[in-house]
Amino acid sequence: MRLFPKRELDLPGTYIMENDMKLCPTNRNNESFNFRCGRKICHVCYMKRLRAVVLFLILFLLLLVTGCNRQEELSSSDLAGNDGEIVIRLEGGDWGYPSPYAHYPRGPGGFKMCLIFDSLLERDEKGLIPWLAKEYEILDNGKQFLFTIRKGVKCHDGKPLTIDDVCFSFEYASKHPMTWSYIFNKIQKVEKIAGEKVMVTTLKPDSAMLYNLGRTRIIPIHIWKDIKMPKEFTAPEAVTGCGPYCLTGYSKEHGIYRLKAFEDYWGPKQNVKIIEYIPVSESVLAFEKGEIDMTGISADILPRFQKSKKYKIVKSPGFWGFRLLFNFKNSALKKKKIRQAIRYAIDLDELVVKNARGAAISGNAGILPPDHLMFNHDIKKYQQNYTVSEKLLSETGYNSINNKGIRVNSSGEALSFKILCSRGEVRMVEILKEQLMKAGILVNICSTDGKTRDARVRKYEYNMAIIGHGGWGGDPDYLRERFGGYLSGTESPSSSGLSNYNNHALNQLLEKQHVEMDGEKREAIVYKIQQYLAEDVLEIPLFYTTEYVVYRPAKYDGWICMFDHHSLSHSKLSYLQRKICN
Repeated sequence: MRLFPKRELDLPGTYIMENDMKLCPTNRNNESFNFRCGRKICHVCYMKRLRAVVLFLILFLLLLVTGCNRQEELSSSDLAGNDGEIVIRLEGGDWGYPSPYAHYPRGPGGFKMCLIFDSLLERDEKGLIPWLAKEYEILDNGKQFLFTIRKGVKCHDGKPLTIDDVCFSFEYASKHPMTWSYIFNKIQKVEKIAGEKVMVTTLKPDSAMLYNLGRTRIIPIHIWKDIKMPKEFTAPEAVTGCGPYCLTGYSKEHGIYRLKAFEDYWGPKQNVKIIEYIPVSESVLAFEKGEIDMTGISADILPRFQKSKKYKIVKSPGFWGFRLLFNFKNSALKKKKIRQAIRYAIDLDELVVKNARGAAISGNAGILPPDHLMFNHDIKKYQQNYTVSEKLLSETGYNSINNKGIRVNSSGEALSFKILCSRGEVRMVEILKEQLMKAGILVNICSTDGKTRDARVRKYEYNMAIIGHGGWGGDPDYLRERFGGYLSGTESPSSSGLSNYNNHALNQLLEKQHVEMDGEKREAIVYKIQQYLAEDVLEIPLFYTTEYVVYRPAKYDGWICMFDHHSLSHSKLSYLQRKICN
């Protein structure tokens, strides 16, 4: 779907071609411009053409947005709000087509999709709450999940969403992993039970399954039943959901999305009528100019917003963070003592100060962030200590230093690694490079765009890599996915884990917590897992960001965080009234 035609603009001083000699009517000397031979266009003509092109693009935006599976004009009242109805504008950027299969596997893509597609359960500030499912039960010691489905739910095309759609969605997602895949290859069978109930039986007990079933998107069977390649399905009907918002505009080229409140939505009334994601060159300046209604700010510019009562500032929990990955295909990195030596050579507090400008929490060796419900305070701590680092490196055979200050082994092999990162993380790697060089470890920086970095991480095409993402506050079963060799089928960067690693004792604990349905017993197991992870240094969490977000409460003040996620704008409940329909 494209809102704008792809077109090159004529700039002053560039050459344009026409069929014959023409007269420039706006030129004061009435000079003729030979366009055939490439004379330059005059500035007055350029400005007229530019205004015409801008007007053309605006008209295209107004006329070519698509409604809920139909074309719909944007009226001035839609853009400005009508009768007190709220229009929220946020920073844009392309994050893929917002179907459950075609969005880019990061939060800005996935949570736009979640506004269009509902799930059986939703997340508020404290935990899971009923949504498309009015009630649920966990049976057979965590192997069966019984959901009572709401009646009267409609899809955006006006057709009813039924229990058949729910059953189909689970069966389809079990065979075709969604971009955010939670139940791929986990379901044994799905059954309709009398009284608008659905019974999902899993292959084995699963402590995280309620969480995963609850956030799986429900898709209409009449649209998806014959789709064989769902990731390539990007027709307008692919974004027909039953969620509170319809997609009424999308431009991949410009990173524009427009969502409008679905009038026949089954659930809480939408406080916000229209959500627009628009391109901005600098988000803080765009916020100050009133172009967008919320932005993240760094700690160093916090005072300029604290002085005014017209702003409200919220500090997000540390559920978005960066981690340093090790590829165990590298023989040196496969050695625990070398990984520990790298950790002892790093000062995470310096990263927080210099890179995150203080708006972050230093990484925890046990992986789970301090804000997590199952965070273990009593695990091994690492402080920068070059003496310990050098001792560990010597014990692994790297006990000599060459004339460049790099540690070498008896074969003359230098301790050198490439760190893959996105271009926005180069400064972070430069700090790490300086720290590690003091221990005799050479680091070379390999930077690329974020999407390429993510793809290379999924293919294990790196020595070490830095990757940042959300999801750190989720169910701790993600530790099993990262470190136990378990593959869920998801493309999310948060699931990127290890290859060529096996620790039998750790694997046993990861599987044990997976099937333990008693909350207290499971928490005790997760505490032990964090102790193992801290000792083995399978990766290094660098820091968890605690971003400050600023908005104008006079415009809108309904923003909330989910209990396991950091972003106010990602929460579906941020845009809705809090009362749930029965």
